Amino acid sequence: MGTTAFGAVSVMKQVKKARAEHDTLKLIDAAVSAAAIITGLAILYRELKRLGDDDVLLG
Repeated sequence: MGTTAFGAVSVMKQVKKARAEHDTLKLIDAAVSAAAIITGLAILYRELKRLGDDDVLLG
């Protein structure tokens, strides 16, 4: 979770810099990085939900 938050902050800085420099390639790179972070969070959420569904004590 911590690395994901750090990655999100890094992507936001990258987007800001790419927009200031009008660098389309860096902006695309930031978008791909953001998509990877979102995908990772979605997988984490799915696994945590699945873990909760299988655990008798969690309901």
